[in-house]
Amino acid sequence: MMKFRKIFLILVLCVFSFSLFAISEAAEDVDSTGRKLVQQLWINFKTNNWEELEKQMGSGFQSVHQDGTRDKDAQLELIKGLHLSDYSISDYTVTAEGHVIIVTYKVTVEETLDGTRLPERTVMRLSAWIKSEDDWKWIIHANLTAMK
Repeated sequence: MMKFRKIFLILVLCVFSFSLFAISEAAEDVDSTGRKLVQQLWINFKTNNWEELEKQMGSGFQSVHQDGTRDKDAQLELIKGLHLSDYSISDYTVTAEGHVIIVTYKVTVEETLDGTRLPERTVMRLSAWIKSEDDWKWIIHANLTAMK
């Protein structure tokens, strides 16, 4: 009986250790995926890759800005007028819930927003993606940069 308990305990510890490893691997994968999604988003902004950006956006996309909300079409129109300077992205926080990845991050950039050239500064942004059958769809964006 004692031998059975030892074997059982060893099995339980192995399963527990494997589970912790799998959870750790999944967390790293989520973090890496979230960072890559943000980086690709900003590459598309900077390179004016509107076709790819539109394909990456979900049909129910919504954004919020200091001046109000936008749907997919209005957001694309806004992005087309950004005229970004070089930028840097930092301080990522990536979380996931089911098939959704949520990323908050800081971006330092000079941009044009609704025709107004804003000075370079570092501001927080939030974006979320949902996993579709074969790729990630950008569904939410928050940019509460003060326009003045």
